[in-house]
Amino acid sequence: MTTKLVFFAWVRERVGHGSETRAIPAGVTTARELMTWLSEQGEEYAHAFEKSDAIRVAIDQVHADHDQSIRGASEIAFFPPVTGG
Repeated sequence: MTTKLVFFAWVRERVGHGSETRAIPAGVTTARELMTWLSEQGEEYAHAFEKSDAIRVAIDQVHADHDQSIRGASEIAFFPPVTGG
């Protein structure tokens, strides 16, 4: 499965770019598994996803739980929590 990954705010800063298209292994089926797999793809990804519980996920522009399936997703976005003020 090839999917566009989009990174925002400090996730983008740590990864070093705003988006990329990746072939995701068949065994990676949830957002949580995707973050774990990405963290194994290099030091910059390990740093970006070291606090994965704090990262929010959107699958095809809809907020999603970390355990939600990513099957068939055309875009998955990662961003830190937003605070108001």
